[in-house]
Amino acid sequence: MAFSEHERATNHAALKWFLARRAPPEHIRAQLDFGYAIVGHTVDLQEIRPDWQDKSTTRQRAFARVRYVRAQDHWRLYWMRASLKWQLYEPAPIHDSLQDALAVIHEDRYGCFFG
Repeated sequence: MAFSEHERATNHAALKWFLARRAPPEHIRAQLDFGYAIVGHTVDLQEIRPDWQDKSTTRQRAFARVRYVRAQDHWRLYWMRASLKWQLYEPAPIHDSLQDALAVIHEDRYGCFFG
């Protein structure tokens, strides 16, 4: 089942909070910015940069994934390994809300998301 209108509004508010705190300074956003994509119950946080070969196009690269598991009513947090495979973020893999998971990503205590 897809997100309800209330869930969708809550999720967008949490993502807006995250992007407001992580947004790079205005003068470099053409070179680096952050965004997100929602597909089903999965939220991918993305780094947005110009293509290194064709500066007129941009590339999005997911660096964090948060997936809602409705049957267990929790969110699972993943990070992209150097192998380009998603792995549960073991220090804190399970969260009660998307906001909680985004706060862990924002803190990035172990340098898994922002280096």
